[in-house]
Amino acid sequence: MKALIYFVVIVGLVPIQSILLPHISVWGVKPDLGFVAVSLIGLIAGELDGLLVGLALGWAMSLFSAQDLISGVVLKGTVGFMAGLAGRQVVYLSPVVLVVGLLVVSCMAGVITPFALKLSAQQDWWWAVRTVVLPQACLDAVIGGLIYWLMWSRLNIEQLMSESRM
Repeated sequence: MKALIYFVVIVGLVPIQSILLPHISVWGVKPDLGFVAVSLIGLIAGELDGLLVGLALGWAMSLFSAQDLISGVVLKGTVGFMAGLAGRQVVYLSPVVLVVGLLVVSCMAGVITPFALKLSAQQDWWWAVRTVVLPQACLDAVIGGLIYWLMWSRLNIEQLMSESRM
């Protein structure tokens, strides 16, 4: 059943991210739903599920976007694995703690891109952080927090986390 849910998430998020979200932007950036999904799957289901879904989702999303294949796969796989490790260590995860965690992790993941790109003189590293990385991290954190809050208020997340990790 979990494999079917993960397949639906991967197959559903790729067209939404590559077709619908380029036309919807907030603060000049679009949310990375793959990052949010991989983080939530890693937190709830564990590090192995987060890693595998992150690798598959990173591969599928990089095929349909201008993102480098290796960086998309490695970045999303690492985020899923690290979220799974964090989920094992946290006893009670409130939506506020999740939002702060997603904000920090999204900032760290977003900072990798300006280092990998050769920016022009007008677009230095601080410009990229101020105009792209921070708004993207804020947007990802809010969306992830809202999704987790909906799941937290409708489902018994602690029971779901303990059952999926056995």
